[in-house]
Amino acid sequence: MDGAPPSYCFVAFPPCSKDGLVVFGKNSARPRDEVQEVVYFPAAEHESESKVECTYISIDQVPRTHAIMISKPAWLWGAEMGANEHGVCIANEPVSAREPAAETEALLGMDLVRLGLERGATAKEALDVIVSLLEEHGQGGNYYEDASSCHSFQSAYLLVDREEAWVLETVGKYWVAERITEGVRCVCNQLSLTTKMDAEHPELRAYVQSQGWWTGGEEFNFSQVFSPADNHLDCCAVRDSLDKQEESITVQTMIDLLRDKAGGVCVDSESFLTTASVVSVLPQKRNSPCIHYFTGTPDPSRSIFKPFIFVDDVKPVPKAQSPCFGDDDPAKKEPRFQEKPDRRHELYKAHEWARAVMESDQEQGRTLRNTMLELEKQGLEAMEEILSSAHPPDPTEVGDLFYDCVDTEIKFFK
Repeated sequence: MDGAPPSYCFVAFPPCSKDGLVVFGKNSARPRDEVQEVVYFPAAEHESESKVECTYISIDQVPRTHAIMISKPAWLWGAEMGANEHGVCIANEPVSAREPAAETEALLGMDLVRLGLERGATAKEALDVIVSLLEEHGQGGNYYEDASSCHSFQSAYLLVDREEAWVLETVGKYWVAERITEGVRCVCNQLSLTTKMDAEHPELRAYVQSQGWWTGGEEFNFSQVFSPADNHLDCCAVRDSLDKQEESITVQTMIDLLRDKAGGVCVDSESFLTTASVVSVLPQKRNSPCIHYFTGTPDPSRSIFKPFIFVDDVKPVPKAQSPCFGDDDPAKKEPRFQEKPDRRHELYKAHEWARAVMESDQEQGRTLRNTMLELEKQGLEAMEEILSSAHPPDPTEVGDLFYDCVDTEIKFFK
């Protein structure tokens, strides 16, 4: 298995996005056979001096964690992408740099996504959480459930709330960040921050000078200093496709972009696949709820984006959650990954059948896909009504929203 596949996350701000909505989207490109689950964790109080067990290491817990909804590879603790109850969304991209990522087990970039969501009530707060933990614990370890070799990466992040976004790029414990409040932005598997930096590690420039990578005489350019010489991946073409939208960007625009195989946004190769996707709408009006659409299944061109809204009593969705193997999980026992258990959840299994039909039988496959898109359209229209309403949604009506959508999808496939 080669390095990280092309993987993208996006944000669009008004007036590029429609109706005063901030629109966020992310495709998670991962090994083809990896199962991704969608899991809700309620806000929680924690005892003093308690620990939280992340993928590879345990760290100090905080007194209170926010409610989160995350899409995550089923074998690890962290998240590829997700949102919290305060309207913060975070996505992670593995990146390569001239300085190799550590194989030593520390915090994964995906652990830091989840920790940022659990501990940050704004995008900036989440950024501060991530860089603080990066300084304290470092990043490193295998990104894949693979015993044959260690695939470790540096990390880039897109952190978004109703008012602003931050692009955070890291190399080891060093980092830079840029604040975004307008236009569209794409983050992918390459370092993109150059000379515009709104925050940075206090020792960054001294470090690169000590390595002989920058003299201090010319303007400091982060990606120029840290990018590997053979890094030819270009996010610009994808960003340009958003920039050139003649109409304002909507949820549907973002979903269509994530389904784009021809442009390379939706990955479907021999080794890698877009294993899950998410789109979030964050209204800049505080009295409107944020709405998050998760697939929970591979290949967004053959998946349904299902809505979720944070309320006090969210109904758990076990059919989108993988089996739990506890301490016997091969990802937890050392040496790790000696076996690969069946991590497929009920939604994933039902979707496997649907995907096979769409790939093998033209007529039945087209009919099935059209029906799926109709189900999705009904959900999008219902959410538009909620966003346009002058009143917040009734919590008793939306607490089981994602549960009902998953249940309907599985019944439909059967």
